[in-house]
Amino acid sequence: MQTGEELQTCLRGSKCPQGLELSPPPVTDSFGSQILAQQRSSPANGASALHCNSSGESNHFPDDPEFEEIIQRAEQAIENGVFPERISQGSSGSYFVKDPKGKIIGVFKPKSEEPYGHLNPKWTKYFHKLCCPCCFGRGCLVPNQGYLSEAAASLVDSKLGLGVVPKTKVVFLSSETFHYNAIDRAKSRGKKYALEKVPKVGRRFHRVGLPLKAGSFQLFVEGYREADYWLRRFEAEPLPENIRKQLQSQFERLVVLDYIIRNTDRGNDNWLIKYEKPGDGNCSDSCIKIAAIDNGLAVPFKHPDEWRAYPFHWAWLPQAKVAFSQETRDLVLARISDMNFVQDLCEDLYEMFKTDKGFDRTMFERQMSVMRGQVLNLTQALKDGKSPIQLVQMPRVVVERSATGSQGRVVTLGSAFTQTFHCKRPFFTSW
Repeated sequence: MQTGEELQTCLRGSKCPQGLELSPPPVTDSFGSQILAQQRSSPANGASALHCNSSGESNHFPDDPEFEEIIQRAEQAIENGVFPERISQGSSGSYFVKDPKGKIIGVFKPKSEEPYGHLNPKWTKYFHKLCCPCCFGRGCLVPNQGYLSEAAASLVDSKLGLGVVPKTKVVFLSSETFHYNAIDRAKSRGKKYALEKVPKVGRRFHRVGLPLKAGSFQLFVEGYREADYWLRRFEAEPLPENIRKQLQSQFERLVVLDYIIRNTDRGNDNWLIKYEKPGDGNCSDSCIKIAAIDNGLAVPFKHPDEWRAYPFHWAWLPQAKVAFSQETRDLVLARISDMNFVQDLCEDLYEMFKTDKGFDRTMFERQMSVMRGQVLNLTQALKDGKSPIQLVQMPRVVVERSATGSQGRVVTLGSAFTQTFHCKRPFFTSW
């Protein structure tokens, strides 16, 4: 039988300084935050440590206790053996997360399992990346940042009061059903063995069980179906006028969101519609709602200008030919016209994006330059009474922080920013 010293030697990184047997010092994880060594008994993963951010709180959302309670239920379910279930669709690893009773409560998309992630479980994408790298990914997006894009879409939605993105935040979870490499699984088994055979040694481990994965957690929405299904139904069975106006209002909110974050992947299969008639569920009157999911391919650092344009597919819908309603203008125009509001939005996104290990301040500023340009165009379109189709046909703009000198067609906005028209077009484009 192995001694405690031998087990400590073979389990690299698990040894603690003397005098801190039960409370080892914090260590830095891949996001620069700290992990507090708190042991929890788990029938599935053994004892596991909670992830802690820089303030020493684990998956803690003081401004949103309701969301925090949902994450706690997800953690309890995993501890009790109710594991997340991988979703077969899509190009990356994503999971339905359940509560202790087995009910789906959210969708978790780990950073490490994105198309560019080193643990992407979808082999077709792996071979695509390996054999045809020139055609893989999107040259206008920062690689492996989809989970932040998902959370950013929710933040923009919340700041503008659109209400079309299911609440999404960055969380840290681990589960046996996630995709890990052989080394991580072997370490986990070794630590569990040590905890069982030599408890003194096991108590010193920072974490027993599989590593936590950072990713986006989006609340699950019930009663929705893909937009393509309902849009076909509405063609065959036209909606009453009051419901048609509800759909138009919701559609315009989707347009505002997608345009601001410059979503490069909005088809009719990744936004949802919920249509309830009187007597259905809790609806006393007919009502219709939209849910904008799959926002991971947004917030580019430049406008698409290589092979593909990545257009907004909703631009071909009949609803896109209708001018923005007064309701939409009243909702967002005053906010996006205020440069202080836009700057606050950029600062909130900075606080979110800077937690990423590969964060690059220069690249982030380029992302915000594109976003500011989108906001500028949207503001003008709303003031001029344009429609969504006219909005996407406007000249593409980048609003950068002022720098000495100028090139090309540059218009000064003030002492802080300059506006540049992006004229380069991708090879394949619709407009």
